[in-house]
Amino acid sequence: MTYPNLFPVLPEIFMALMTIIILLVDAFSAKKSVITVLTLLTLIGCFVLQIHVSSPSTQLTFNDMFILDSLATGTKLFTYILSFVAVIYVRRYIIDKEINPGEFYAILLFAILGMMVMISADNMIVLYVGLELLSLALYGLIALQRDNVKATESAMKFFILGALASGILLYGISFIYGATGGNLQLELIVRSMLASQEQGISPLLTFGLAFVVAGLVFKLGLVPFHMWIPDVYEGSPLAVTTMIGSLTKIAAVVFMIRFLVGGLVLLSMYWTIMLLVLAMLSLFFGNIIAIAQTNIKRMLGYSTISHMGFVALGFIVVSVDGITSTLFYVITYSITALATFGILTALSKDGFECESIDDLKGLSSSHPVYAFLLMLTMFSMAGIPPLVGFYAKFKILAALVNTGLTWVAVFAVIMSLIGAFYYIRVVKAMYFDEKVKDIQVANICVGTKVLLVLNTLMLLVIGIFPSYLIDYCQKFIG
Repeated sequence: MTYPNLFPVLPEIFMALMTIIILLVDAFSAKKSVITVLTLLTLIGCFVLQIHVSSPSTQLTFNDMFILDSLATGTKLFTYILSFVAVIYVRRYIIDKEINPGEFYAILLFAILGMMVMISADNMIVLYVGLELLSLALYGLIALQRDNVKATESAMKFFILGALASGILLYGISFIYGATGGNLQLELIVRSMLASQEQGISPLLTFGLAFVVAGLVFKLGLVPFHMWIPDVYEGSPLAVTTMIGSLTKIAAVVFMIRFLVGGLVLLSMYWTIMLLVLAMLSLFFGNIIAIAQTNIKRMLGYSTISHMGFVALGFIVVSVDGITSTLFYVITYSITALATFGILTALSKDGFECESIDDLKGLSSSHPVYAFLLMLTMFSMAGIPPLVGFYAKFKILAALVNTGLTWVAVFAVIMSLIGAFYYIRVVKAMYFDEKVKDIQVANICVGTKVLLVLNTLMLLVIGIFPSYLIDYCQKFIG
């Protein structure tokens, strides 16, 4: 009997074992602070192991279903770093809201494990398993506060729509499986399509592709599969919104790169048209509806829809430049979203949760540092130079223009200008409106404050010196 090579999956094995240990510690120990330390040590350990198992060459294991290449290694390292920072941001919030840390961090680690499986999957079924592990963990995180009616309602909406999207995705996979001679391996699917290219594209393939794209874009939250995002952002506790709004985006984009660019690249003439239409709808409706929002979490939900529209525009440029720009965009957006939700978490204490734009009125007079940091994140999301949000959008727009899609780039610029309004409205509330209430800032330690400042300043540093991260993203694709 031949055993699979476990070396490439050591970080995932370590995370799974540590999750079990955290659950045992939670069950038998009264010291809940130990659980936070164990969670942070788990993420550090996974980061170190990921560097240890990385290799210049591509590694395959589990019958070639699990792949460890430069794309997987690079994006996993970023995900571990962002997850570590997110845990630092939310640990005080969890204590204030009396959320069980053992349950919260164990479910969070299962979600991260699902992301890792998605990132390294080279087989359609393994991709689906990673997606479901992530999704089920997120349902549990949202509904963790059983007495919170809004959170429970959001979890149910997310669960029902997520189950529908998963069914649609599986339905599409079944058609592709049948049309390619029973292949689920992404490389074998490409070979099968190449072999039958002279006979033309099978109607089964194009039919299955429509369902697959519908299932995939649900995870990104593109219109018209966006309904869950505003409700989940608004109804979830801020600690959970922080995780959903920042950590999951990188894995979702890599998931689409593996599926569409890796497995169904020969059908790009079809899925690029679908993504183009969905991206333009997302840019339009995401930005327009966000203007009417008074809840900042809901506003950021619609903002996410418009940003994912930009991400989808990067996919329609089926080239190294386009995919590199997409990766750069989603990584920098995740950093920006993490800083934004980190600030909102710091401004929430005890029974108060900072979620209305009115809550931020006059913030510059009472908490000038937090107001300045939040201003930077808003300007970055709006795409104002020299912050990184400007360069991320510029890279996508440049890739579109170079491909001859100038009219799409012009439309995206117009939508960005419209979107800038609701970001600037937040800044106006902080600096020019009269204070409505006094915000009691959470008692976070100096280290967390320093980390929050560094996180936000990274938006400025990367915006001024973007070439380092761009080159790093290009190595993922190469």
